[in-house]
Amino acid sequence: MGNSKNAKVHVDLGPLPELIGYVLRRAQLAVFQDFFAAFGPFDVRPAQFSVLTVIERNPGLTQSQVAEALGIKRTNFVGMLNELERRGLAERRQARDKRSYALCLTADGAALMRKLKPVLKAHESRMVAKLGDEGREALLALLREVAKTRNGAKNGTAARAPRPGSAAT
Repeated sequence: MGNSKNAKVHVDLGPLPELIGYVLRRAQLAVFQDFFAAFGPFDVRPAQFSVLTVIERNPGLTQSQVAEALGIKRTNFVGMLNELERRGLAERRQARDKRSYALCLTADGAALMRKLKPVLKAHESRMVAKLGDEGREALLALLREVAKTRNGAKNGTAARAPRPGSAAT
């Protein structure tokens, strides 16, 4: 009698493999796994890379503008920005209206982004290798359509659906 813990068991996933959300989440996990492996040596997570990219491409935007552009809740964004500042990658500068801060990369942040560009290119190439160029373009077009359907979206976050069995269902 062998070790039953290592035996491959068929698990019936029911309708899950045919559900967009389920397959999309599994695909996201695969992409993020590759991202973490590639960007891990630089201690950069996907959301941090997105923030650094937007700041790099749009120096002087306010915290609110960057958070809104990326669909990040302001409270979550502040903590992330604090971490990027602590690491010396980004900085807040007093904006013209004195009530908000303009965001800029530091010299270290700009240097890190230069190092990350080839890492990003290699990561994206690995993803495209699975789809081909035409598959990539088709997937991006389809995902953009899905992203447009965020009913009730506010500040880049979708409204939460009522839970089954709640008074709203």
